Amino acid sequence: MRAEFVNPFLASLLNVLKTMASMELAPQKPRLKRDEVARGDVSGLIGMVGPQTKGSMSITFEEGLALEIMQRMLGERPNAINEEVTDMVGEITNMVTGGAKRSLADKGYDFDMATPAVVAGRGHTIAHKCEGAIIIMPFDSEYGKAYIEICFEG
Repeated sequence: MRAEFVNPFLASLLNVLKTMASMELAPQKPRLKRDEVARGDVSGLIGMVGPQTKGSMSITFEEGLALEIMQRMLGERPNAINEEVTDMVGEITNMVTGGAKRSLADKGYDFDMATPAVVAGRGHTIAHKCEGAIIIMPFDSEYGKAYIEICFEG
C-alpha cells in the first residue's frame, strides 16, 4: 500500500481532533495487522470505492480517549461508551474520510464513501472488505490510544 493513500487519513485524523476537540495525538510506528480484533473499545469503519481502487478505513478509540473527546466536543462526559459516543465516533470517521477524500482528489484519486458503521465493546472485530494488506497506525495521547486501520486493493 502506498504512503500517498495512507498519509491523508493520518493527517486528517490529527486535523479533525485538533480542530474539533483541541487535542493532539502522537503518531506511532505503522505496522501490518494480521487479525480482525480491534485494539480499542469503539470503532468507526467506512468503505470506499472508486475507479482506481476500493478499500476501507477504520478508526478505533480506547474508552478513556473516546470519553475525553466527547467531553471536549460536546461538553458532556458519559460514564461509559453509549449511543452518543458511538454517534460521535461515526461522525469523526466521516470527517476524517471526507478530509482524506479531498486531499486524494487533488492527487487524481476519486472514491465514493459509504455510511460508516460503528462497533463497540472490548475485543470487537473489524472486517475490512478488502483483499489487500491492513496497515494499522497507533496514536498515543494522555487519555488513551487511537488506531487507524487502512486496507486498499490496487
